[in-house]
Order: sequence, then structure tokens, then C-alpha cells
Amino acid sequence: LNHILKNKHGKRIAVIENEFGDIDIDSNFIIGKSDEIFEMKNGCICCSVRSDLIETLNRLMNRQDKFDYVVIEGTGLASPGPVAQAFLLENEINQSLFLDGIITLIDSKNAWNHLKDVEVAWEQIAFSHVLLLNKSDLVSHEELKNLEDHVRGINPTAKLFNTKNAQIDLNHLIDIGGFDLSNVNLSDNEFLDHGLHDNHHEHESEITSVSIACSGTIDPDKFNHWLRMLLIMEGMDVFRSKGILNANNSDKRYIFQSVYM
Repeated sequence: LNHILKNKHGKRIAVIENEFGDIDIDSNFIIGKSDEIFEMKNGCICCSVRSDLIETLNRLMNRQDKFDYVVIEGTGLASPGPVAQAFLLENEINQSLFLDGIITLIDSKNAWNHLKDVEVAWEQIAFSHVLLLNKSDLVSHEELKNLEDHVRGINPTAKLFNTKNAQIDLNHLIDIGGFDLSNVNLSDNEFLDHGLHDNHHEHESEITSVSIACSGTIDPDKFNHWLRMLLIMEGMDVFRSKGILNANNSDKRYIFQSVYM
């Protein structure tokens, strides 16, 4: 976040973070402050979540002409599901903003301490579109390779980068298109290939992934009924789901996606 707020990268980014104490907001980088919103010299904005993310986003929308992207920092112990739901379900938000993707920063030096016992760490990795293995310079090549393999077992489709001091080209972190429906046609071959060749993964934490690929069309009513039954019976255990569908008597293609709350 310091990298985003202070460096000259040419992007206008609003950063929402939990506590200002977690970031060194140097006055040399600030050109204005109002209502706990800092305007930075490099064109970025930084503000703090008070109690409600929706309220914070609405406050930011009053300055929408000043930024092009919003980066939201979640706490280390929080699942990204509820944040994603805010963008997918809250009309007052998704009319002005869309969810681009989820990024998880992993401490390569201490990751195993969390991956062994903390379920939310698995959730954060499973939800992500981009994974940053930070502090990669503090572990051996073998240790890093083992961690990469383990993370890939949890989420085989996310983009994976090794970083030092969290330094990375911002172009890898924005315009991800993780929830962009216009990317469906570009990714559906990859999605189906994954379903055909790797239709069931099982991991040490009992997190599994299941992919289904079939030809032909589906009955929308039957599919909706199946989704409702899945939600009723297994909803608390489904972290994330997505799919591309061809429906009966329609020349359109449909996509569905959901996240765990």
C-alpha cells in the first residue's frame, strides 16, 4: 500500500485500509486532508474504514472524479467473501463500481504457520485471482518451490508472482478482470480444459475443488432448482463457484458466480 500511495506510477488509485497506523502516511506525500481522506501527491487517495465498508465507499464516491481504481485492504484474519458480496449484491455500489479481482499477499517466510492451522488463510488463497509470494528472498529455492506447489494445489488458476518488499508492477494488480463478464469468451476454453483434465482436487485441509464440463444445453429452471438445493444443503461449505452455461432455446451464453459469506 505504501508503494501505491507514494510512488510515481501514473495511476489514480483510492486505497481503503483498516487502520492508518498500519501505513506510514508521511506528510511530505500529502497535499490535502478532509474527513479522514488523504490526497497524495502522486494522484492517489487514502482513507480509513470506520465501521462500515459501504459507508466508506459512498464517502469516496463523492470524490469519484479524483480516482480510477479502488484498492481495499482486508484484515489478515478476514475472508474476502463479504467484501466481494458487497460489490456483487449492493445496488448502490455496483452501479458505480465493479469488482475487478481479489489479491492475496503471502508471507513466504512464515506462511506455513498459518496454512497448517488457520482456515481463513486457505479461504483467502482460494478466492484470489492474483497471489503474491512476498519475502521470497528470505527463503531457499526449495522452500519457495514447496510453497508455490502448495498454493497451486489450493488455487491452480490464480496468477502467481514472487516479490521482494511487495514490489511489483501495478499493471499486474489492476484490470485483472476476475469478475468481468466480457472475459468469459476469452477464458472459457481454459476453464473447460481445467474441468476435463482436473475435475477433482483434494487437499490436506479437506478443501476440494470440483469442475464439471459437458456438451449441449441446460434447462434454466432445473439448473436454478439445483443451485437453490446446493445453497440449502451445502451453502456453508461452498467457498466459491462459477460457471459458463448454454441454455435451452437461447442464443446467449450465461455466467454464474458466487462467493461464501
